[in-house]
Amino acid sequence: QVQLVESGGGLVQAGGSLRLSCAASGRTSSIYAMGWFRQAPGREREFVAAISISGGNFYYRDSVKGRFTISRDNAKNTVYLQMSSLKLEDTAIYYCAASVRPSATMIGDKGYDYWGQGTQVTVSS
Repeated sequence: QVQLVESGGGLVQAGGSLRLSCAASGRTSSIYAMGWFRQAPGREREFVAAISISGGNFYYRDSVKGRFTISRDNAKNTVYLQMSSLKLEDTAIYYCAASVRPSATMIGDKGYDYWGQGTQVTVSS
């Protein structure tokens, strides 16, 4: 089992920045990749960014490229999502996810096995 706890969400003005953190515990050695997803009110959950734990592979959805950066600190079992130039449409609950399957997709929620409880990000005008 893997447990994930997100932190760092909050209220920020458009154009501002936030850094989300996701701390993993439990069987962290079984994790192959970690990702961030988000869900806005009335919308389906969508992929935001992902990173492989060992290979340094990165993936981003098009709308956040150049604004968001995903990174990891394996010693702390923590993944970060640095969000800059935030827009109103970035408002959502952000979820951290972990995959323990090496062949699973990293850009779809079906590729992930464990999820955090989510952290709210609200961007105001």
